[in-house]
Order: sequence, then structure tokens, then C-alpha cells
Amino acid sequence: MEIIVLPDAGRVARTAASIIEDRVRRGPAVLGLATGSTPLGTYRELIRRHREEGLSFAGSQAFLLDEYVGLPASHPESYRSVIRREIADHVDFAAGEVHGLDGEAADPAAEAARYDASIARAGGIDVQILGIGSDGHIGFNEPMSSLASRTRIKTLTEQTRRDNARFFAGPDEVPHHVLTQGLGTILEARHLLLLGLGEAKAEAVAAAVEGPVAARCPASALQLHPHVTVLVDAAAASRLEHTEYYQHTFGKKPAWQGF
Repeated sequence: MEIIVLPDAGRVARTAASIIEDRVRRGPAVLGLATGSTPLGTYRELIRRHREEGLSFAGSQAFLLDEYVGLPASHPESYRSVIRREIADHVDFAAGEVHGLDGEAADPAAEAARYDASIARAGGIDVQILGIGSDGHIGFNEPMSSLASRTRIKTLTEQTRRDNARFFAGPDEVPHHVLTQGLGTILEARHLLLLGLGEAKAEAVAAAVEGPVAARCPASALQLHPHVTVLVDAAAASRLEHTEYYQHTFGKKPAWQGF
């Protein structure tokens, strides 16, 4: 796990975009896309590079991390709508190559199994973008989720529903259930890219990267993965105990090593 502490959200976004660009320019990639406010700066930077620097997503495909149960794809806050609005409609993914879970599936368990199988058929995810919740969740794997879990239906905590209420007309409008890639599914991606911004995420970031691997902090499962890059701004890094070490190792990193 490589922890990179950067001065601000802009640097985090540009560095994350460079990691994704590097993989895409090496040939068709399978990307894992997260929603929420944290990745938005990264998506805007990727759009800019597509428009101004010729970064092309043609031949690549993407899989969404999760979806609300009960929201149609046309709902403005369904994650398929959000991803279309925030990145997919602004770059050149081919039609049908941005895949999402069906929140209206009659059989959520079957839909979850179908989704895992479709990721496997695509060859697995090359780079998975992740945000982190204030309680340490990734995707919608809430605290006490199984570290080996597969894509499945989950019940949201009231904290997560409150955190997401800003995207809806009010807290009562936030669905109680979601379909989410499980921690075991996420850990199968070849490169995990965890982004953390702001002081509100500082405690969760510290628990994820310096605490024990434990279900109470689902993001701590990333410690078990061989290739994780954690990009945090100074505020999100404020609870870390070993920041000096992280900065030293990043500053001495050989140029050829890359991310």
C-alpha cells in the first residue's frame, strides 16, 4: 500500500487522473468507477485531458461500483445517471461499454451474480477508483461487512443515508437498500486507487491504512491487496501517525517505478 499525501484536492485529482491515463494509454482498459463527491475532480480532469490532450477511452470499458435499489436508471440520482452526467457523456466510451447494476431487478441476488460474472468476462478490473465514507465504508460495504463479500444487496446505515441526503430532496428520499460490489469483488481488481479528501475523512483514512484489518472499518481490507495507491489531501491525512515516512518514501521513489 502506497500512501501519498498531497497539498490539496486539486493535486489529488490530477495525480489520480494521471494514474488512470497511464493505464488507458497502454491499451484498452477496464475501469471501476465510483460515485460521490470525492472522484468528481478526477473525472473533470480526465474530461479535460480527453478534450485538450487526446486522451481516448475508445476500446475501454467501465463498471460502476454500486447502485441504489428501487431507482430506475433514468432517475437523476441513480448511479448510472450520475456517471453518465459526470464523465461518460463527456468522453468517448463506446455505446454499451459503461456497465451498471440494475436497481430495479426483480431478483437482486441474481442481478448481483450476473454483475460479478460480467466483470469476470471482461477480464477483471484494471484500476478501481474508490472513495471512503466517514465510517470507513467503500462502495456500500458498511461497517461489519464480510471482508470476503461478493456483489450483493446491503442495507444502508442511517449515517450513510444522512451523508447522501444532500443529493436528494431530503433524507427521507434516500433509499434504504443498495446493490454493491463486495469487498471480495473489489479486492480482485488489479490496482485499487483510494481517494480521501477533507478533515471529515481523516479518522476513516487513518483507520483504513494504519489500523487493524477489521470489519468495523471495511476500507482496512485494502491492506490485504498487493497494489493499492492511497491519495489524500493534507486535511484527510491529518490523523495519520506516519506522514513523515510516507512523504519521505514518495519523495525518494524512483521515476521508473511509476504508480
